[in-house]
Amino acid sequence: MSTQKTLVVLAPQPDPRHLSDIARLAEAPQLDHPHIDVVRMRGANPDQSPSVLERCRAHGYDAAYIDNGQAFADFRLLVSDMDSTLINIECIDEIADIKGIKPQVAEITERAMRGELDFSAALRERVALLEGLPEAALRQVYEERLRLNPGAEQLLAACRRLGIKTLLVSGGFTYFTDRLKAEYGLDHAYANQLEIVDGKLTGRVQGDIVDAEAKKRLLIATRDALGLQPEQVIAVGDGANDLPMLREAGTGVAYHAKPRVSAEADIAIEHGGLDAILRLFH
Repeated sequence: MSTQKTLVVLAPQPDPRHLSDIARLAEAPQLDHPHIDVVRMRGANPDQSPSVLERCRAHGYDAAYIDNGQAFADFRLLVSDMDSTLINIECIDEIADIKGIKPQVAEITERAMRGELDFSAALRERVALLEGLPEAALRQVYEERLRLNPGAEQLLAACRRLGIKTLLVSGGFTYFTDRLKAEYGLDHAYANQLEIVDGKLTGRVQGDIVDAEAKKRLLIATRDALGLQPEQVIAVGDGANDLPMLREAGTGVAYHAKPRVSAEADIAIEHGGLDAILRLFH
């Protein structure tokens, strides 16, 4: 017997006509408004999911089908990508900007995130272009350009309050993940190690690349170490290299993601902040 679902619509400025339209299309007999910007449509027919979610997007609303009664507290591990997911920038692009080569590097980044390039090869190619930059450029990016994405602090605070472990896993760099881990009390963080000699970037990465499969392996290893089931894990990402870990998690969330990622994830957040995850669940 399949688990019954509730269609949850996040509507910051709800239009009653839009909501009625969505409810009719979703074949939902009952609407609840637990908060002014949250509408729960119990009894919605999941078979209508593609057309319903498309209609929600057309109205500018984030929406998802959630198991009846599922609460955010039911998760015990949150796994998150870093660049353009937890934080507002692609760190490597901003480092490149300091060297005056951002367009060249950002174009490769964009193609890699869309899944058009081999991630590891693309990363090595971009890092090679950074050769000779002083390590101080990394500090400048962290202090002057890096910010948490909207809703990230609320999401992380909820995890701390509920005892949900946090894993930051990134195809970016340990310089940034280590500092975020310390500043925001994350439990685990993994990324790539830039080689630095005499205070300057050599243009090389030390050790194995944290690519899509590595992200998936780190999720599995952390989940197993905590003795959790897949359904107790929620993962968030935006790029093609996040897809394996999103599929491995019980719930995979695409956050302002590439179209392919939004299409394949369990939940796609395209309008709200990361705190939208909290509002989707009880």
